[in-house]
Amino acid sequence: MKAVIMAGGFGTRMQPLTCNIPKPMVPLMNRPIMLHIVELLKKHGITDLVMLLYHQPSVIKNFFRDGADLGVRITYVTPLEDMGTAGAVKCAEKYLDERFLIISGDLLTDFNLQKVIDFHESNKALATITLTSVKDPLQFGVVITDKEKRITQFLEKPGWGEVISDTINTGIYVLEPEIFKFIPEGENFDFSQDLFPLLLKKKSALFGFPVKGYWRDIGNTDSYREAHHDILKGKVGVKVDEPRREMAGVDLRVGVDVRLGEGTVVEGTVVVGDNSQIQGGAEIKDSVIGRNCIIEPGAKLTRAVVWDNVYIKKSAKINDCVICNNVSVGPATVMEEGGVVADDTAIGEESYIKRDVKIWPRKLIEAGSTVTGNLIWGERWKKSLFEGEMIKGLTNIELTPEFVAKLGCAYGTSLPKGSHVLVGRDTTLSSRMLKRSFLGGILSAGVNVRDIRMVSLPVLRYKLRTFGEVGGVHFRQSLEDPATTEIVFLDADGLDFSSAMGKNIERIFYKENFRRAHHMEPGGITELPQVMDFYREGFFRGLDQQLIRGSKAKVVIDFNHSPAGQILPQILNDLGCEVIGLNTYLDEQRGSKTVDEKPNSLQQLAKIVMTLEARAGFWLDPTVEEVVLVDETGRIYQPEEYLALMTTLMLKSGARGAFAVPVSAPSVIEEIAQENGSSVRRTKSMDRAMIEAAISPEVVMAGSMTGRFAFPKFQAAFDGMFTIAKTIELSSATGVPLSRVLKEVPKSSFLQGKVPCVWEKKGGIMRKMSEDSLDKEASFIDGIKVSFGNDWVLVLPDQYQPVIHVVAEAKDARAAQRLLEEYMQKVERWKKELAQ
Repeated sequence: MKAVIMAGGFGTRMQPLTCNIPKPMVPLMNRPIMLHIVELLKKHGITDLVMLLYHQPSVIKNFFRDGADLGVRITYVTPLEDMGTAGAVKCAEKYLDERFLIISGDLLTDFNLQKVIDFHESNKALATITLTSVKDPLQFGVVITDKEKRITQFLEKPGWGEVISDTINTGIYVLEPEIFKFIPEGENFDFSQDLFPLLLKKKSALFGFPVKGYWRDIGNTDSYREAHHDILKGKVGVKVDEPRREMAGVDLRVGVDVRLGEGTVVEGTVVVGDNSQIQGGAEIKDSVIGRNCIIEPGAKLTRAVVWDNVYIKKSAKINDCVICNNVSVGPATVMEEGGVVADDTAIGEESYIKRDVKIWPRKLIEAGSTVTGNLIWGERWKKSLFEGEMIKGLTNIELTPEFVAKLGCAYGTSLPKGSHVLVGRDTTLSSRMLKRSFLGGILSAGVNVRDIRMVSLPVLRYKLRTFGEVGGVHFRQSLEDPATTEIVFLDADGLDFSSAMGKNIERIFYKENFRRAHHMEPGGITELPQVMDFYREGFFRGLDQQLIRGSKAKVVIDFNHSPAGQILPQILNDLGCEVIGLNTYLDEQRGSKTVDEKPNSLQQLAKIVMTLEARAGFWLDPTVEEVVLVDETGRIYQPEEYLALMTTLMLKSGARGAFAVPVSAPSVIEEIAQENGSSVRRTKSMDRAMIEAAISPEVVMAGSMTGRFAFPKFQAAFDGMFTIAKTIELSSATGVPLSRVLKEVPKSSFLQGKVPCVWEKKGGIMRKMSEDSLDKEASFIDGIKVSFGNDWVLVLPDQYQPVIHVVAEAKDARAAQRLLEEYMQKVERWKKELAQ
């Protein structure tokens, strides 16, 4: 007698276990599930097998080959398309010219198949379906038979209101070859849905035979874990390759070259595959460990299923989880019940994988992470959500609507119930999609939303400085990567979130300690249509309007499709300026330009400025915070040049006070300020640090090293629109071209470089820089800045990138170059020393 093993399924419900291998090859007690089926068939004298394959057939063929090693003969049939269960068997018709048995390759059963065959033969049946009773028949096909075991009714996957029996179809059939005349050629045809109902309708000899024994359809990851539990408890007998090792009170099976360290605690039934090491002090209970695994001291595994080549480091705790091939689990990591970690994944130390979380293949979980949801797309799970004041991630992959709604819940929970927040976005559809999900989360926490829709970040900041809201959030597309969305969080004063504020939301998010509003008390959404008028009024008050109107300046502005293109031209026109706007229209599909397009855009802007004989050109960043200046000669200014120019212009216009600049800014700023009776406040490079400095009443301007400026007379926050207007005002006040003002700025050579450096070594690099600077004049405002008279060098670790910045300034170009190269080489040398 022959048997057909159905082994073509995709195993979709078993993902991520089946991401890399077909479902029948998923290991059960360190052996493919289908191998247990082959041995069951052989046990009942069936050695002529036809395997029906479809998904990843080569994996199965490479393992079983012709079957000779197992004492069976195997014929493979691979339909070219999905033909359904019966349709696939039809493809193997030429090999099935006698009575045959059909069985699934992903079952775990110890049924006495001979009894089924005998029943079939004695009743002269055309088809016999093997039946069994289960507690929950909803996910199976229920079968009703009469006294002679003839089938009288089928009910496929009934609801509880339809259940009329607990007897189900097990997927094991005995069939006569005449069955093929009922199966159409080349059509998708199913046993349960098509063939058996047809036989019932034609009153053919269709029987159902109930069998006692163990039967489980390993259809999902829960069922997979439970199958192991049942085997370890002895509910079903399966062959285990690893021989038993004598140990009192323990059923221990170990393979070849297995090392159990002294002091290892083993309880219940434990299987350890070939060449694995369980180091002393580990505790293993009721678990299956694959081949080539290492379990370090202090690790504790309970009811765990571990595949091959897995490294579980010390003090990790794994409870009722599945860990697939080539996974490393960091020290002190905790995995709760139901977790699944797929192939080629690395989990950092002290990570926390919550209950039922499934991690798809090839992921990197950063050390200290708390993983609360399934990680399917993307490559990394970060231990912290915030990067400074923002949360950023790949749109619809890392930042999904579900994720963002949960983030909104966490943010809303951190705020007083019944309070109001201000929310806006850029022009892109992806920002709109995610913002709407986010609003749902906020409302569910009982917090109200004032939605100002499509608006630039400076306008949102300006509104926050007035009254009414306890915070603000802005959604925008990343300039570096259009596929990434950035969510910027602001406090009640319009300042960027501090790290403490971000950590508060992270705690709520990871613990899922959300406040749920009563059904009568969710938050509401209102709109603020007058926000732009409010902003315009403040904008005009912050400028010398008469001076600007008198200058009749002509300027060219590249708006980069930002919302500023909708308001700034009108504002400048009202001030008597002639504005030639580039890229002013909004394009929701396209979004803003990318970083790669910036150089060409600047060159184009410079040409237009010269051609039109404009006073200046401005390239406005899509965030409407950063500005690149082009003077009347077409010269494109570097950020440090623009900073020095604006400082000079402010002082020429009579402004006196303090100028807030980052520690990395050129020293010429001090030189210019001191000559004119003003001072300079050095700050950290972080935006929040600069804006906090700008709040001080003495500060007249804050300028970054990225072309962003804040003028506290208007608002103590970076505002590209106001920066453009202020530049026009200041240049009008001097009455000389910008290029001539720049010539008055003291000259120095200012150079910047960066050295790639992994996160783990950043601290060590800065320690070595600190040791290297012991006998030098050094400051530690942000990074370590070492002075050599008028020359200096700064070594600064990047906050968000695996990079160390090196900045050098000197009066002489060669001296600056020498300083830069010297310290970049030092950083490289320290990296090598730290690696030893």
